[in-house]
Amino acid sequence: MFSILDTLKMGAGIAAGLMLYHLYAVSIGYPSAARQARAGYILVAEKTAAEAQAAEMERQRNAAAKAGEEHRKRLAAAEAAEQAAKDTLEIEIQSYELQLSEKNRACAVTAADRQWLLRH
Repeated sequence: MFSILDTLKMGAGIAAGLMLYHLYAVSIGYPSAARQARAGYILVAEKTAAEAQAAEMERQRNAAAKAGEEHRKRLAAAEAAEQAAKDTLEIEIQSYELQLSEKNRACAVTAADRQWLLRH
């Protein structure tokens, strides 16, 4: 069917085609290598984005914890100041009552008056 000359021409054509493909692949880079490089780049980019997101979440969590701790400290200081003010007022009331009793005078302050003074 085919002569030897036809077989040689087909072989030469296949060899020339493979040579052209090889030159093309070398000049632009092997497509499979390019696909692998792109796939690797996508994985690296996704990993980098996930790490950045995790770092940001950790930063926000630390900032929230620090803000909560500062709030607790301020609340404790405010409660201590309020207690000190109540204690001071109580001491002043007792001192005033003592001064009145030393002068043989009665204190006309009722429990309701005392509560009003404590609130204001």
